[in-house]
Parts: sequence; C-alpha cells; structure tokens
Amino acid sequence: MRRVSESPFQTEPHPRDEAPQYVLPLVVRLEKADPPGRTDALETAARAVLVLLSDERALGDGEWARTVRDWQDARIRKVVRRARGAEWRRAGELPGITVTGKAAQVRVFPPVPLDGWPKELAKLQVSGTDLDDPQEPPMADPGVPVLWMSPEVEMSAGKAMAQAGHGAQLAWWELSDEERSTWREAGFPLAVRTAGPERWRELTASGLPLVRDAGFTEIAPGSCTVVAEHPALRSR
Repeated sequence: MRRVSESPFQTEPHPRDEAPQYVLPLVVRLEKADPPGRTDALETAARAVLVLLSDERALGDGEWARTVRDWQDARIRKVVRRARGAEWRRAGELPGITVTGKAAQVRVFPPVPLDGWPKELAKLQVSGTDLDDPQEPPMADPGVPVLWMSPEVEMSAGKAMAQAGHGAQLAWWELSDEERSTWREAGFPLAVRTAGPERWRELTASGLPLVRDAGFTEIAPGSCTVVAEHPALRSR
C-alpha cells in the first residue's frame, strides 16, 4: 500500500518528475442561473476522484487502468474546468463519470497527458472559477470522513476542488482494502469543512494525510492545504 510519506504532492525534486506527466481532468457544471454552492462543489469533486479510483475500468486490466497507474506514478495533478449548456453536453459525450452532489455536478475523466487534453476539454475555462455558500455549512455528521481545508490559504473554488480531491486520494491510499470497500459501498460519504486556526494546528501535527501543494498554480509551493480525517485513520 502506498504511504503518505511517499506523497506525490511534495515540492522537492523526485524521480516522479522523470516519468511522463499526466493530469486528471474534472469539469464542474456551472450554469449562470443556478450555480452550486462552494462546499457542495468541493465535496462532489472529492467524491468524483474516489469514484474514478474505485471504478472497475481504472483497476486491474480495465481500459483506464494503465493511464491511471501512469498518472499515479508521476506527480498527481488535477485540473478543474467549468462548463455550461452545450459545453457541458459535449463534455458528457467523452468517456468519464458524472457525480452529483446536493446540486453540484462534476464529471471526472481518465487521466490525459499534460499537453494532450481532448479539444472538447482544452477549450473550457479554468481560471476564475469561484462559488459561494448561501449559508455556513453545518457541522459534519459524526463518523463521516472530513477533508479539512486550511484557514490560512485562499483559493479559488476550482483550486479548492482540486485540493479536496488530493485529500480524498491520500486518504484512499492509506485505507485497507476492507476499509475502502466499506467506504465505497456506503457511497463515499464525506464532508469538506474549513478548520479554525487552533484546530488546523492540531490537524497538521496529527499524522493524518496532509496535502502540501506543489505550487503549480495560485499558491506557494509547499502550502499545506488539506488534512484528510477518515475515522479509520484516526483509530490507528
């Protein structure tokens, strides 16, 4: 099992840099009239990453398995783009999986070469995606895995969605096969919340999976962005 100490999100030079580089595309549906809430979008993106990682096509001899392995052997990059109307319909015609949250819809696609995006996705907007929550999210339900976002780093919604996906992926790697199956069979329940400053200090020192961003976009290299608190990892 891959361990967090081998995290592909570290900023230091690593043999991963010599491997062919891939990116995991995620597209959020963002209609002008009815955009989703920010937390809903973050949770849906994180769940979409888990759905892809556990999909039969991404495992063993599945049709996506080789590109998923190649992507995970290099730096783990995720890029969130936005689409509406005809753009969203065209994105839905490409191989991928659409995951629906409370109102958010996110489609995740098998990894593509860093410079080899399908034209239907390459022309979608990536920068400036921002969303708001209509009201403050409630406390997460007891026993539900929580992806804690840093209170110290400001990110666009698109960047934060990618970071939530990173956190979910690190948690997935740390779980046993039985724990993964339990989570998958439950539909990957999870919550995304922003930690308070004191809680964030506790979380970053807890030994739980921690995302340190490589700094390709928006934020400084090495920034701590997400801690993944899965109950199975807390009990160890």
